[in-house]
Amino acid sequence: MNKAELVSTIAEEAQLTKVDADKALTGILDALTNCLAAGDKLTLVGFGTFSVAERAARTGQNPQTGKKIEIAASTAPKFKPGNTLKELINA
Repeated sequence: MNKAELVSTIAEEAQLTKVDADKALTGILDALTNCLAAGDKLTLVGFGTFSVAERAARTGQNPQTGKKIEIAASTAPKFKPGNTLKELINA
């Protein structure tokens, strides 16, 4: 599913116009992005939790050459599904 298909589904489910559904989705994504950029986490009960994870610096290996390389520390977004979502997927 791409963004246009998601907007259409939201519009249909919530009985909104596609323009309003697109604005709502954009607002949700902006709020989620700002929350994670601030280092906070967002919990949607039953769906899951979005958070940020710190990755330590480490030594890796280039698979083509076998050379050792240094991988810098970084921060990455993380998602942990909630129980309701897990049950729906595993049903």
